[in-house]
Amino acid sequence: MHTGYPPHRKVIVLILPINNRFRPAINRHIQEEWCGPLVVTRGVIHDTSRAEGFMATDGDALLGYVLYAIENGRCEILVLHSLQKHCGIGKALIDAVLETAKTHGCSCVWLITTNDNLHAIRYYQRVGFSLRAVHIDAIAESRKLKPSIPLRGNEDIPIQHEFEFAWIF
Repeated sequence: MHTGYPPHRKVIVLILPINNRFRPAINRHIQEEWCGPLVVTRGVIHDTSRAEGFMATDGDALLGYVLYAIENGRCEILVLHSLQKHCGIGKALIDAVLETAKTHGCSCVWLITTNDNLHAIRYYQRVGFSLRAVHIDAIAESRKLKPSIPLRGNEDIPIQHEFEFAWIF
């Protein structure tokens, strides 16, 4: 597993529930990356600053995090972010959410990404999620709730649509 650390440093990645030590760093990161703490999916505003979640650490450093919400027998991934790419951290975080969802009797784990996030669209399919719906022009409605959503995203693609992915149990 390549972690981006120098080869002489052995890294043991721990996946743990988010704790008070790392919550401020996660909240800062969400503010910087997603104009958080609010995220909007399917017309619902979620406050991520207190959302349940898991973090990946090497003991000292935050390597990634996932935040989720369970409602009506379904588990929604609100935010997934790996600070160390291509070393399995994202999948390990997803696996922790899948196990939690199963424990809570959820029928599925689902998430939304936007049409500009080509990396996420590929990634979620590669790790086992299925595209369930494309919500055309949904971002125009989301901007009414969160005006800070930019007009253009990755690769200067206009952000317009929500792609809904799900892992069905």
